[in-house]
Amino acid sequence: MRAVTAWLAPDHGGKSREEAALVFDRGRDYRLLLIPPLFDEANKFRRQLAEIMYRLDLSGIDCILPDLPGTNESLFKQDDLTLPMLRAAVESACEHFRVTHWFSVRNGALFAPGHLPGWRYAPIAGKNSVRSLLRARSLASQESGTFETMTELQDIAANQGITAAGWSLGSEMYTSLSSKPLPGHDFAIDIDHETVGGTPLWLRAEPDEDPEQADALAAVLAIGILGQ
Repeated sequence: MRAVTAWLAPDHGGKSREEAALVFDRGRDYRLLLIPPLFDEANKFRRQLAEIMYRLDLSGIDCILPDLPGTNESLFKQDDLTLPMLRAAVESACEHFRVTHWFSVRNGALFAPGHLPGWRYAPIAGKNSVRSLLRARSLASQESGTFETMTELQDIAANQGITAAGWSLGSEMYTSLSSKPLPGHDFAIDIDHETVGGTPLWLRAEPDEDPEQADALAAVLAIGILGQ
């Protein structure tokens, strides 16, 4: 049963704030949290994640796709967002929805839970994410005639934060991401895109969905969860 529900995410000063979550929740034993990527890739994967959830629901697995602070419909200020806050939000979502497994996409692996089994689809380090953001702003500046170099943009982002490709990135978040390698994970299995096949959604110009790729990813997850 597909629905939108609310959950409490951590806020400043030990407080909490209400965020939304898309769920397929029938109270079953196996419960998967989907961790979307940040930035432009979040838009490109939203529909695809819903398609994966639909397939897993048919396989008997409950699925939860939360709005994390500063993402999707969240009203949390993007430029106040930090990696520790995202990790805390994911942990809270795991507890609230009684999650048994998780699935992260791209840079979502940077704030995946450390205590549960899961899968990381095409995971990337934080520095790759911010490089793409700054490159997009640099290209936009060239088109407008202002010509901001990557070095100039890196200095701005590190010292005062930056807005790029529609995202407001605080200096703390930028510094954390730019210096953050892809972490190891004792309970995670990485899924490379070659396993899925086709053109990756993050390389497409517009948000899209791909039924064959959704089938492939849902099959990997269902076999991994139900076969345990």
